[in-house]
Amino acid sequence: MRTTAVPLEDNSRLSYPHAFTAAPPMQRHSRRAFMGALFCLFSTRPLHGQQKPDRIVSTAPSITEALFALGLGDQVVGVSQYCNYPSQVVRLPKVGTYIKPDLEAIARLVPDLVVLQTAPPDLKDRLKALGIVFVEVPHGTLEDVFTGIQIIAKATGTPERSAALINRIQGSLQAIQAKARVLPSPRVVAILNRKQGTLTDLTAVGPDNYMNQILQIAGAVNVLAKSGVPRYPHISLETIISEDPDVILDLSSSQDSESERQVERAAVLALWGQNQSLKAVHSGHVYFGTSNVLLVPGPRAPEAAEALFDFMHSNPGEKKS
Repeated sequence: MRTTAVPLEDNSRLSYPHAFTAAPPMQRHSRRAFMGALFCLFSTRPLHGQQKPDRIVSTAPSITEALFALGLGDQVVGVSQYCNYPSQVVRLPKVGTYIKPDLEAIARLVPDLVVLQTAPPDLKDRLKALGIVFVEVPHGTLEDVFTGIQIIAKATGTPERSAALINRIQGSLQAIQAKARVLPSPRVVAILNRKQGTLTDLTAVGPDNYMNQILQIAGAVNVLAKSGVPRYPHISLETIISEDPDVILDLSSSQDSESERQVERAAVLALWGQNQSLKAVHSGHVYFGTSNVLLVPGPRAPEAAEALFDFMHSNPGEKKS
């Protein structure tokens, strides 16, 4: 099995456009003047650690969902390119991706707070130079989801809201896990990415990550969650044939909207259907996930776990996508 670690990102399908582009020659002077004016503006603003921000910028879908779940949606003035939940964020200004946030787009929104996810050092230095307050949240595991919620609640002056939200998420997850314990545990392979139109260049879910934890809560045994395997291994179809899982979960759509992924569903199932020797294929247990709830580590974790529970524990004819 060929393995290489690949990070899972919220709703980007592991592909991101470049957020920083060179300015055309005629615009460079005006941009320098604009950024200089912003520097003067922010550098003269007092920064109060406990002040509740009125203008918040999110740089990742998971952050946006946490802000809204904490009741802070009205303060969100900018989001990442891939943020689309809840529906009202679609109309908000975009500030690049979580890998490459667009500093100029962020600065134009004059935020009181920017919430980052694994920000590059140069971006943090530039935010500091502009006097823009920011916090960073971790990502990668379910525990990171809870930590991120706590960090965001504290930074927004609403620390009391985090405990209630976390308790609600944990309670729902425990209820799903309790249902799963009394049922058989299917062996599962979850595919996050592949070369479109083929079953090659597969990226799967390995151990020690959010998706693997949600699979476990839903009652699955991830056949790739083994010691020494990267969090997101690159595998071949031969690896899947060798493991012969009970269930194959395909989350590799390149389409941006849920409606587009629904259209794509039949073609994806037909692609896997070419491998009738696989137990999951001939038993009808290949599922193409059309909802991005499965890819965004955040407050909708119980919804993701419930969907996976349904995928694995219902009869094939009853499966949802």
